[in-house]
Amino acid sequence: MAVTSGAEGASPLAGIPGLTRTYAPGEREPAFAELIGACTVSAVHLEMHDQHMTSDPAFLAWLAGRTAPLEPAAQYQAYIQAVLGAVRRGVTVRRARIISEPVSDYVRWEHSLTGPVNIAAGERVRWLPRRLASALALPGNPYWVLDDRLVRFTLFSGDGEVLGHQYSEDPAVIRACGSAFETVWEHAVPHEDYQV
Repeated sequence: MAVTSGAEGASPLAGIPGLTRTYAPGEREPAFAELIGACTVSAVHLEMHDQHMTSDPAFLAWLAGRTAPLEPAAQYQAYIQAVLGAVRRGVTVRRARIISEPVSDYVRWEHSLTGPVNIAAGERVRWLPRRLASALALPGNPYWVLDDRLVRFTLFSGDGEVLGHQYSEDPAVIRACGSAFETVWEHAVPHEDYQV
């Protein structure tokens, strides 16, 4: 695993607090199912993009008014099973989404999937209009905080495709991300009450 630390003078992250890790070519990055499978207490996810993974065939079909190649429960079955397994073990799984209004087509589609995918898996989901997030201190990328022991950041390209992940076990980074999530959660609207 390649380690990048703000403490190393030669690092491009010199002066940036915290420690992030990325996996080098040839190293095996843990799958999401492994990460949530190791959780014992909680997993929280903060999303901050109005669109991502817009090349998803299901999204493209929805956008064109066609039927998706697979039903959401089938397309996202591996994800649903991983989260459902954690919830059945007593892990609390929460997701908060910061979104612009009026919402993008992607967010409208994502909202339509939240019931059959996220809620069906046992997640609690809330939505925060971006206009209410202006004064909040937030990390630069979407992330998962897993059991207050690990943060997995997701890195996206400018057009919304996933480029990879960064990981941190730095207690200060974990606290900052956990606190940001809780602040968003406190102000956000429960999924069942948020209309698009």
